[in-house]
Amino acid sequence: MIYHLQKKVIRICGISVFLVFSAIFALIFSIGKNQLNQAMDALTDRISENNGIFPEFEGDGPFPKMGKMPDFMTEETPFATRFFTVCFDEKGNIAKADIEFVSSVTETLAGEYGAEAYRRGKERGWMENYRYKMYEGELGKTVVFVDGSMSRFMFQRVLLAAGIVLVVSMVIIWLAAVVFSRRAVKPMAESFEKQKQFITDANHELKTPLTLILTNLDILEAEVGKNEWLSDIRSEGERMNALVNQLVLLARMDEDRSNLDCRMFSLSDMVKEAVSEFQMMAEYRGKQLTARIAPGIRYRGDETSIHRVIWILLDNAVKYCDKAGRIHVVLEERKHPVLYVENTYANVENIRLERLFDRFYREDKARTSPGGFGIGLAIAKAIVKSHRGEISAYNKGGNNIGFKTVLK
Repeated sequence: MIYHLQKKVIRICGISVFLVFSAIFALIFSIGKNQLNQAMDALTDRISENNGIFPEFEGDGPFPKMGKMPDFMTEETPFATRFFTVCFDEKGNIAKADIEFVSSVTETLAGEYGAEAYRRGKERGWMENYRYKMYEGELGKTVVFVDGSMSRFMFQRVLLAAGIVLVVSMVIIWLAAVVFSRRAVKPMAESFEKQKQFITDANHELKTPLTLILTNLDILEAEVGKNEWLSDIRSEGERMNALVNQLVLLARMDEDRSNLDCRMFSLSDMVKEAVSEFQMMAEYRGKQLTARIAPGIRYRGDETSIHRVIWILLDNAVKYCDKAGRIHVVLEERKHPVLYVENTYANVENIRLERLFDRFYREDKARTSPGGFGIGLAIAKAIVKSHRGEISAYNKGGNNIGFKTVLK
C-alpha cells in the first residue's frame, strides 16, 4: 500500500514536471521562432524598400552608417547577408533573376524558387533555408530571398541546448522526487505499520480470552444444559471472534500482492458451488435465488481469496434482500470475467452507494439491526483490488441494488 502510494506521488510529480517543462520548451521555441522570423523579415524589408539591394550608406568613413537600423544590424550586415531577387512580368513569367549577392544559387535555381513563391501567393514565408518576401517592384512583382541558414542553425543549437538543460533538470527533479517521496510517505508508513501492529496485538490479546470463554461455555452447557443466557454469551462471543478474524484478514489484504497464491481455476464451478451453498439459506428465509452462469470461465488468481469475495457478496445479498425478495447472480466473460450479484432492496434510493465499501460503514448508524460489522464489503474490495480488478455498487432502478465485480 505504501509502495503504491509512493509510486503515485512520484508519478504525479513526474507528470507535472514534464508538463511544465514541455510548456517552457514550447514557449522557448515559439519566442525563438518569432524572433528569428522578425530578424529575417527586417532584412527582407530593408532590401525590398531599396528595390532589391541594401540602401546606400550615409556619412563618412570606409563603412559609413545607414540610417536608423534594427539593433541586430551592424556596418557588416550588408556584406554578410546573402540574398537574390526574382522579378515577374504582368503575365507571371520570370523577367529577371538577380544573383549578384549570392554564390551558391544559379539563375535556374533562383527561377525555381521564385516560381514556387509566386505559386504560393503568400507575402512572406520560408523556402528551405531562405526567408522570402513578395512585393511590388519597379518591374512588377518581385520576390527577395535572404539566406537564413546560419540563423536557423544557431536557433536549432539554442533549442538543442535548451532541450538538454530541460531534460537534465527533469531527471534531477525526478530523482529528488524519488528521495523526498520516501520522506513524504514515511509518517503514513509508520502509522500504517502501527495500525497493523495494533491489529496483530489485538488479535493475540482477544483470541485467548475469547477461546477461553467459548471453551468454558461448552463445559457449562454440558453441566447445566443450554439456556437463554448461555446462548446469548455464545452468540456474542462468536460475533467478537468473527470480527477479530475479519480485522486480521483485512490487515493482511493491505499488504503486498506477492502474498497471493495465484493459480488457474474454474471460476464458473466456484460460483456455481457458492450459489448452491446459499440456495437453501435463501429459501429458508423466504427469498428466491436464481443464477445465470456461463460455463468454462477460468481465472488466474488466489482461489481462497476469490471464493471469499463471492461468499461475501452472496451473504450480503441474502442478508439484506427484502422479505420474499429476489436475488440474481450472473457470471459472464467479456474482456475479463464479470460477476453481477443483484437483490431487491426497498430502501436503495437512500443508500450512498459510494460509501458501501468503507470500513465499518453501515446504513444503520445506530447499529441496532442484526447483521455484519460493515467490514465484509471492505474486505471484498481489498481482495479484488489486490487482483487489480474493480468492484462497484449500482442502483439498477426500482428497488434493486447490485454489485459488479470485474476480475483482471
